Amino acid sequence: MSGAGTSSSVVWLGSPSFPEAAREAVADTRLRANLRKATGTIRTKRLAVAGELDDWEELRTAGAAIKRATLRHLDHHLLKLEQSVTAAGGTVHWAADAAEANRIVTELVQATGEAEVVKVKSMATQEIGLNEALAQAGITAYETDLAELIVQLGDDRPSHILVPAIHRSRAEIRQIFHDRMAEWGRPAPEELTDEPRDLAEAARRHLREKFLRAKVAVSGANFAVADTGTVAVVESEGNGRMCLTLPETLITVMGIEKVLPSFADLEVFLQLLPRSSTGERMNPYTSMWTGPVDGDGPRDFHLVLLDNGRTATLRDTVGRQALGCIRCSACLNVCPVYERTGGHAYGSPYPGPIGAVLTPQLAGIEHAPSLPFASTLCGACYDACPVKIDIPEVLVHLRAQAVDTKRGGLVPTPEALVMKAAAVALSTPRRLTWAQRAGELGGRLLARRGVLRRLPGPLRRWSDTRDTPAPPRETFRAWWRRTRREDE
Repeated sequence: MSGAGTSSSVVWLGSPSFPEAAREAVADTRLRANLRKATGTIRTKRLAVAGELDDWEELRTAGAAIKRATLRHLDHHLLKLEQSVTAAGGTVHWAADAAEANRIVTELVQATGEAEVVKVKSMATQEIGLNEALAQAGITAYETDLAELIVQLGDDRPSHILVPAIHRSRAEIRQIFHDRMAEWGRPAPEELTDEPRDLAEAARRHLREKFLRAKVAVSGANFAVADTGTVAVVESEGNGRMCLTLPETLITVMGIEKVLPSFADLEVFLQLLPRSSTGERMNPYTSMWTGPVDGDGPRDFHLVLLDNGRTATLRDTVGRQALGCIRCSACLNVCPVYERTGGHAYGSPYPGPIGAVLTPQLAGIEHAPSLPFASTLCGACYDACPVKIDIPEVLVHLRAQAVDTKRGGLVPTPEALVMKAAAVALSTPRRLTWAQRAGELGGRLLARRGVLRRLPGPLRRWSDTRDTPAPPRETFRAWWRRTRREDE
């Protein structure tokens, strides 16, 4: 397997850096209102259903342990999965990067003689840009998840792992359906309103003809079980069940980190995932299949195992924990940064805190150097994560990599110079005393109402975005000497 991904496969080319994109997003008051309402609703539901379980923390601990153990022996479990899927009548393909995965899927579709496919929402296919690759080969991919359909019809990009169209209001969705549905198939009703029931009905009628006509489906996978070869997809709308059972050929694209050792492991994750993602006790539709079965579902099943930077991520003992992500989006819904900027600012199919640690590793830190800084390090994401990924720890780890990459290891950064100066000042009591006196003098010159409003020189970048308390007028050492002298 390849050890590196390509920037074009994980990062949207031409996207501005996170600070630039975030500045524009924060100014969009309608976007912020949509995000606040949606994430607040999901947060409340998640807390309620998680609180129903007395063993919720034990489940989190179990999920984290299973993921850590699986990643330590990932090669063994993947080979076992290939063996099991093959024994069940499926075919396994190994894709080192996005280009290879796209080529494999395109050739599989072309071999059927079909020119269109229906898709179940898949982060992996968004990651590799599969729809665009299929379009270049003359194959049309139809998204069947409601939110993904909205994104596709609107020539848009997903902005949330669970709810890709979270940035759209009902009125905007109604307009997209009215203007664009006819170009992709059955048009929206002329009298379409922005009521959720009417919008869902319009999407249902639009997609029904595609479900009944399609001969090929492309799906992602939430989990795959190594010892049985079983693949699982969970969803809430039923579109997945239609795609996974009606077509004659099913092609599943799955990141290699999605494998689980045993079928019993699913018990843990099928409790953690729905509660953490949609705030439900269980997903309305949980589909599992173990190879093709005569007279029941697709006749041909292909499993494409995607690396695309995951092996390189696995080598990093700190960063590898991001591969334990089960794509629940709980970290997005509690993140104060994501709630104000939305997902597009991250420039990747993986937004929010998990995207800030996953994208730089899959694409290479040099292709997404600003993402590890897209966080307050408040730790809310760590508290919400159902598999206990320490996202703040990985963020700090990647920030160091980003700084080292930027300076090439040759020219010291201002931060490095400040740290060296601090080390010199703290090395002896005399030097510390002189540094404190210098700080007192500088504080008196620059402080206003006890705060350093603007620091000089290269330190200005710090003070432009935050207030710095002025140094005290008297150090502890000086106070100690003065008070002892007065006592005597």
